[in-house]
Amino acid sequence: MPSKEQERLREPHSTPIAPWRKWGPYVSERAWGTVREDYSADGNAWAYFPHDQARSRAYRWGEDGIAGFCDRYQILCFALALWNGRDPVLKERMFGCVGSESNHGEDVKEYYFYLDSTPTHSYMKFLYKYPHAEFPYEKLIHENRARRGGGPEYELLDTGVFEDDRYFDVFVEYAKLDAEDIVIRIEAFNRGPVDAPLHLLPHLWFRNTWAWWPEARPEPVITLGPSGEDFTSLKATDEPVGPVHGLPFDYQLGTRYLYADAGGLPLFTFNETNNPRIWGPSATSRKPFVKDAFHQYVVEGRQEAVNSEPTGTKACFHYANMIVPAGGSVVVRLRLSDKLFDEPLGDVDDIVETRRREADEFYAEIHPPKASDDERRVQRQALAGMLWTKQIYIYDVHVWLDGDNPAWPPPESHKTIRNSHWKHLNSMRVLSMPDKWEYPWFAAWDLAFHCVPLALVDPEFAKEQLWLLLFEQFQHPNGQIPAYEWEFSDLNPPVHAWAVWRVYNMDRVRTGKSDRQFLERCFHKLLINFAWWVNKVDSQGNNVFEGGFLGLDNITVVDRSQPLPFGARLEQSDATGWMGMFCLNLMRIALELAKENNAYEGLATKFFQHYAYIGAAMKHMGAGDVQLWDERDKFFYDVLRYADGTYRKFRVRSLVGLIPLYAIERLEEDWIEPFPEFHSNLKWFLDNRQDIVQRCVTTVERDGKRVHVLAIVNPEQMRGLLERVWDPSEFRSDYGLRSLSKFHEQHPFAFGGAQVGYEPAESREMLKGGNSNWRGPVWFPTSFMMIESLRKLGKAYGQQFAIASPVPGEADVKLDEMARGFADRLIRIFTRDGEGRRAVHGWYKKFQDDPHWRDLLLFYEYFHGDTGMGLGASHQTGWSGLVASLIDEWRR
Repeated sequence: MPSKEQERLREPHSTPIAPWRKWGPYVSERAWGTVREDYSADGNAWAYFPHDQARSRAYRWGEDGIAGFCDRYQILCFALALWNGRDPVLKERMFGCVGSESNHGEDVKEYYFYLDSTPTHSYMKFLYKYPHAEFPYEKLIHENRARRGGGPEYELLDTGVFEDDRYFDVFVEYAKLDAEDIVIRIEAFNRGPVDAPLHLLPHLWFRNTWAWWPEARPEPVITLGPSGEDFTSLKATDEPVGPVHGLPFDYQLGTRYLYADAGGLPLFTFNETNNPRIWGPSATSRKPFVKDAFHQYVVEGRQEAVNSEPTGTKACFHYANMIVPAGGSVVVRLRLSDKLFDEPLGDVDDIVETRRREADEFYAEIHPPKASDDERRVQRQALAGMLWTKQIYIYDVHVWLDGDNPAWPPPESHKTIRNSHWKHLNSMRVLSMPDKWEYPWFAAWDLAFHCVPLALVDPEFAKEQLWLLLFEQFQHPNGQIPAYEWEFSDLNPPVHAWAVWRVYNMDRVRTGKSDRQFLERCFHKLLINFAWWVNKVDSQGNNVFEGGFLGLDNITVVDRSQPLPFGARLEQSDATGWMGMFCLNLMRIALELAKENNAYEGLATKFFQHYAYIGAAMKHMGAGDVQLWDERDKFFYDVLRYADGTYRKFRVRSLVGLIPLYAIERLEEDWIEPFPEFHSNLKWFLDNRQDIVQRCVTTVERDGKRVHVLAIVNPEQMRGLLERVWDPSEFRSDYGLRSLSKFHEQHPFAFGGAQVGYEPAESREMLKGGNSNWRGPVWFPTSFMMIESLRKLGKAYGQQFAIASPVPGEADVKLDEMARGFADRLIRIFTRDGEGRRAVHGWYKKFQDDPHWRDLLLFYEYFHGDTGMGLGASHQTGWSGLVASLIDEWRR
């Protein structure tokens, strides 16, 4: 019997939007400081729209909030605000330091946790930790700025604000009775030793879709709704506005009611910019009551700031000065519904409990049988984070470049700073974000990795995400996939085909059905993308690729995003390795499609041959026999080629030299026999082009069967590479695969006045903003890809192939054992060790020992290369959520 949540996922529908997906956590955690809200002359998004203005300035392209929830097109939003009686601002959104204020680039300075979610968001749970004392905004900025990129980040726990447990644990739970009827339960616990006051302000507001044009458009409205002895309510309607503009179908919410426990005072204002505060005292606001009215009313005590008439486009219930007893809690219940009720709140707790139990049943089916209780906890919180970090991404680049109002156009330079070649990009899509505070915009290669763990719980959503970036409103007419909003034209590694192929197979195995339509339509668009890569990034036509930073921000000694002087070019091992993998992914997809249409066999042949040319080129590059492979070091290096034909190898042992190992595939003779054209072409190529294939195809016989191993390295070269990979003094950490060899700790590589050394924690270099570091830490996506390659190689070569361990007394390791070893190390980052410690929490005793902290997990962007401590963006469940997939695959 499928679980109730599985039934909801499979429920048939005839509407453009699946009803159970209409409402969800699609609100960002930061809309200020984004490219979309930046209309500056210099492109400094952080300075143009800082945190201090967020409470007073209406957003053009999307809302933010704490534990936010909204409909599919973000017409109507709900979120929580709080005040402890001491803070200088009403807590309506998460705070963090931006680049000019920080030690290592932008970084959120709050503690909040995605504890649970089902794929349809029938049940969700969120936790925010709010100090009793005044929030130390200035202290966080001053101390981080003073460190100037040296030492660790100065975090909220370091300020002492949580001493003596003087804080609130504020839990927010959502549960859907049906697709349009959502109950909300907010419970605030006082963990401190004395009673403490707390103001709770659940907000309901309309996104401002009316004020941007020369003539203001019709506005929605929020008024008082029905009330009773135990409840009060708000009534919100978008009926005056009409259907959403720009959709191929009618979409309108109609009337909604937000019911709430009695005791909360309804407050009203308008979601409009406080123009005098933002633009100067001579400016006039559109409305007398503005976005920051509730801050003025609660924090500044200005009664006149809110609308005395119960109407507006933004409203809240103010539960004022609730005294939360020491060790106790207070509860507020709400219900957002399209229905009228006489007693709306009586069954809130029962609905929450029912949906929570159904979530338990759903995840009981997901967890693998050999996972420990702690591993199940890790997997569930990882998947909860993946599901909570969905966000509606609203961005019409053409409109953004030109501005909304001809009377107030953006500066002329705004049109040329970024994304001027992407006027076709127009999104009103719900997308998987890397991190809804630090990276509240999609990134192409991040999203590809997100879809793998998402496919464990919601394969339809995962497939939809992969298709969206290939859809005409995203993919450029020239074939490029947009990278990320800071520069859509930048280059992310070409991993989309890998993700399409992997998600297709995960879905096929789990459902017993092959979604050929998904695979085929993605394949056609990937062909265009492949052609763009070949034409754009292989500038010399020699199958050796450049490509820029390719997601590895500071991994080498030069900024790979910038053009090199005097006609020099950098021929990149990682770019070429990624393209070899791209070829093999497309070859496998073509063969799968050829099962029903043999016309695809020709394309499979084409991609096999292109892979072979790439593999050969990495060993021999034109005149002078220049190689990316270095026989002396048994490693791949980038090659800097000067205009006069001379060159220099960058002898940096990093992921750049390991990524060619990702281009691995097996072709078993009996498996390819049903494809006569491909089989014949393969045989001809193997027989007649030994000058090419000897460099990248190895044929082995095992158990009487012939297997062609497609790998850019032959067995001996592979052995040399993998010995370095497994060496603890080089790439093998106790917590995964280091991004840079530890060898460079004592032997930094220098070039042109710059150098690269092993930095296992945050980077001292400020390349690409300084908030990422590929010079030593462990990263989940690249470690995950290495594990995949080792598994494929293990299946191809079997138990006969082993790597000698460089550690005295340590046994030789087989390829599948090496894969398991890295998988276990990555899982170990999050699970408790024998002493009850979690590596991810590092030196923070609060996280390690406190019962209210120790089982709360943050899924960081990357991890210390020696200790496994979490670093960088703290809610990048996106690709660090791959731990859920590792638990799934290695605990069965």
